[in-house]
Amino acid sequence: MAAITKPTRGHGLLERFLAQKRAAMAEGLIDDDLRTGRILDIGCGSEPLFLLSTRFAEKHGVDQITRIQGAQGINYQTVNAGRGQRLPYADGYFSVVTMLAVIEHMEPGEVVAILKDIRRLLQPGGQIILTTPASWSDKLLRVMAGMHLVSPEEINEHKDTFSRKKIKTLLETAGFERVETGYFEMGLNLWARAAK
Repeated sequence: MAAITKPTRGHGLLERFLAQKRAAMAEGLIDDDLRTGRILDIGCGSEPLFLLSTRFAEKHGVDQITRIQGAQGINYQTVNAGRGQRLPYADGYFSVVTMLAVIEHMEPGEVVAILKDIRRLLQPGGQIILTTPASWSDKLLRVMAGMHLVSPEEINEHKDTFSRKKIKTLLETAGFERVETGYFEMGLNLWARAAK
């Protein structure tokens, strides 16, 4: 397996550390009984740190990036989620779908549509797990980007900010049930988990 050196586009001194924290949070939210199925990581990036570290029977990743590195054992497709494009998988194909630090890069008007498409992809009882920066941390992230602690390319592409209530509302509008949300990384980021 190739070494993962840059888990996001652009460069930031803390990018690898933060990607590891997101991966650890997502890993802890996944129900063990779902690991015998398939996982899809939307926005897995060119070096899919989370998919390489998680334990699943079958791993899939999609991103708008056309090249992926170090992806042995990962079924990868180039897809630009959103913009009306349906994800290229059958209904009920996955037991878990993750979106780690992705939803903030999507056009606000497209979020519910992509969440509905993710719900379509999940088997009954399947889970969606997502992470995103907390809305109050946006200004701090922009300062950190200016200091190259986080990737300026990634932060400059943020199109929206989220609170726990907003994420819960979006997931419920898309038809998800048992929505749970919380904070991690000293409240700088949010996590959410919901079921089909």
